[in-house]
Amino acid sequence: MNSLVLYTNSQFSSPYVLSVYATLVEKGLPFELKAVDLNRGEQFSKDYAQLSLTSRVPTLVDGDFSLSESSAIIEYLEEAYPRPAYASVFPEDAKPRARARQIQAWLRSDLGALREERPTTVIYAAKNPKPLSSQAQQAAQKLLTIADMLIGAEGQPLFGQWSIADVDMAVTLNRLVANGDPTPEKIRRYVAQQSSRPCVADWWKRAAQAR
Repeated sequence: MNSLVLYTNSQFSSPYVLSVYATLVEKGLPFELKAVDLNRGEQFSKDYAQLSLTSRVPTLVDGDFSLSESSAIIEYLEEAYPRPAYASVFPEDAKPRARARQIQAWLRSDLGALREERPTTVIYAAKNPKPLSSQAQQAAQKLLTIADMLIGAEGQPLFGQWSIADVDMAVTLNRLVANGDPTPEKIRRYVAQQSSRPCVADWWKRAAQAR
C-alpha cells in the first residue's frame, strides 16, 4: 500500500476535511495528517499547488497521486480501497448509495447563510449569540425538514446503517444543536449519536486543541 497523507487546515475546523478523515479512519487505512495554515496563505505556496489542483483542503496524497475536493477524494478512496478488504462508507444498494451522494452534494452547495452564521467553531468553541437572519432561518428550516424525513424516530442513521453521509448531515445539524438554536429532540439525539462516533469525536478534540 502507498503512503497516504491527508492535508487539513491548521484549525481542524473544515467539515470537508472531517468527511475525508472519517472515511480514512472507517476504512482502517493508515495515513499521515499534515496541517496547512490557510490564514498565512500556505495553500498558495508552490509546493502545495503542485499537490492540490485547486489549492484547497482537503488534499489527499496516495503515493504519486494527489487529489483535492472532499467528494472526489471519498469516491476515490471507496473505489481504490473497496470492500471486502476495506469497509465501505456508502450504503451497499444502488438507490440509497445514490441518495447518500445526493445528500453530500446538497450539503456542500446549499445553506450558505446558515454556514456563514453558524460556522463549525460553534461546535467546539464560542457560540454565536446573534439570532439567525431570515435567510439563515429559511436554510435552517429546509435542513431540519429534510433531516426529519431521513432520520429514524429514535435518531437512527439516514439509511438504516451508518454511512459517510451521516457525518456530513450530523455536522451540519450540529451547527444549530451545539449553538443552542431550537431543534427537535429526534435531531438532537441523532447528532449526539453521530458525534460520539470515534472518528468524529477525535476530530473535534483535535480542533479544540488547535485553538
